[in-house]
Amino acid sequence: MATTTERNGTGRGLGARLRATSKVLPEHARAHNRSLVLQHLFHEGPTSRADLARATSLTRVTISDLVSVLITEGLVEELGTRPGQRVGKPAILVGLRADAYQIVAVDLTEYGRMRGAVLSLTGEIVVRRQLDIDGRTGDELIDLLTRFVRRLVAAANHPVIGVGVGSPGIIDLDGRVVEAPNRGWYDVRLAEILGERMGLPVHVANDANTAALGEFTYGGGSSGMLVVTVGAGVGAGVVVDGVRVHGQGDAAGEIGHVTVVDDGDDCACGRTGCLETVLSVPALRRAVEGRTEEDSDAALASAGRVLGVTLAPVVSALNLTEVLLSGPRDLLDGPLREAALDTIRQRTMPAINSGLQLRMAALDEDVVLAGAAVLVLSAQLGVS
Repeated sequence: MATTTERNGTGRGLGARLRATSKVLPEHARAHNRSLVLQHLFHEGPTSRADLARATSLTRVTISDLVSVLITEGLVEELGTRPGQRVGKPAILVGLRADAYQIVAVDLTEYGRMRGAVLSLTGEIVVRRQLDIDGRTGDELIDLLTRFVRRLVAAANHPVIGVGVGSPGIIDLDGRVVEAPNRGWYDVRLAEILGERMGLPVHVANDANTAALGEFTYGGGSSGMLVVTVGAGVGAGVVVDGVRVHGQGDAAGEIGHVTVVDDGDDCACGRTGCLETVLSVPALRRAVEGRTEEDSDAALASAGRVLGVTLAPVVSALNLTEVLLSGPRDLLDGPLREAALDTIRQRTMPAINSGLQLRMAALDEDVVLAGAAVLVLSAQLGVS
């Protein structure tokens, strides 16, 4: 994430530098302190200046100055005194103006259409839109995406602070699509292109990683989790110690093309037996088509066991507390999920699996949209 502190402010996690490489400049300290204040108000709600100082370990003078600036920016407002307070000088509460600004989010997970929304800072969807892609790829798809984003920005009824996009493919921290074969994008500076066309900050990330952000911030996900997205393909987003894991080549979570079945079906990547050939929605639909309920359940359980075998070493290596599945409930939430959890438990130590949960994502089909909003929140306000 954009900030180097977790919710508890300790700075632990894979996103924090293990060794200092440069001194902290004053402007960095100011941005960090601003983020602490906004983060607290975002997660804890209206708070007095004195309580903010105690919660953030900042001085009251610093808090007073920061709050004054945030009020001027229209991000924070005074809300009156705390109800029921009788002793001493009444404390004036300050709170985040969640409805003063909005975020535009786009989900490019599905091959056939793009989904978009205008959201409040707290994740409520104000406007929804969708647009058929009609087989467009490459530059044509970028042009279509630009028009779609313009429509969403025009539909907002408050100032838009930024645009977030969740897309398939390997995407670096600058929003450059390293490769997204199904979109015809190779070395495409998508965030930069859209930002120049829209005149707004634009942030782009892999859709599975974006889903993990959405669950972490809005869906109550834990600080050690893996979100498996199941659609036309299969991907995963990983959060460890409250920090999204990117990987050396920005490809962390690319589990869809791990070979899991000997002599399996051909995969779009050119190999055979990849997880995607077993677990993607088209593969699961084919597996249950025309079968009795009993046989369908058996087929889904078989796919769940393959998923469990794939995830067991990941869960064990990272000591994750929960795995979330994002995709069609009729396929995932039942024999498949149960078989995956049983398999992980059989293949890991009790110290690892005793508290492990494997559940459906709380945000369902909106998980990538929510995560795309978090991309903007994190980069623009330091909130996640």
